Amino acid sequence: MVLLADFYFIDPKHTEWRVPNGYERLDGASIPRALWSLVGSPYTGDYRRASIVHDWAVDEAHGDENKRRAADRMFYHACRAGGCSQAEATLLYLGVRIGAWLSAQAASAYAADQELRPRVESTSTERRTRARYRVMAEQRLEESPTDDPAELERRTDIVFRAVMGTSKPKATPDGA
Repeated sequence: MVLLADFYFIDPKHTEWRVPNGYERLDGASIPRALWSLVGSPYTGDYRRASIVHDWAVDEAHGDENKRRAADRMFYHACRAGGCSQAEATLLYLGVRIGAWLSAQAASAYAADQELRPRVESTSTERRTRARYRVMAEQRLEESPTDDPAELERRTDIVFRAVMGTSKPKATPDGA
């Protein structure tokens, strides 16, 4: 997709996330394609507008983990503002966190599995990603709901480390 007009979102801290007219690297919130069958198409639904701002913010992060985390938190809030329920926004947030992990940990191997060619069945990477997502989603949804970004991120990191087997994530400058 290509953005045909400037677009922006203002988060709860009053930060404006502006996407310029003509931006064309829209990939659907950076949610791995393997999860689209679980969370829905990134180009439809209540989180479509949030995905536009998230895609731009991830590009602007240029691989900086703290900026990526900020983009993911903003995505959660933009999903809520766009009409997503707390549970749906939480599940979408998990999706973008998995996308961040895949980008940082296994970009080349995962990208090879994501060729846009016709296939009859999922790749092993896609099946593993979906299975891990389901476990994380079940664990996160068992907890009491929260819209507090620091608590959301803390809970997600705990579940993420347990399921994905990653080391403790780096702290963010604002303590979130």
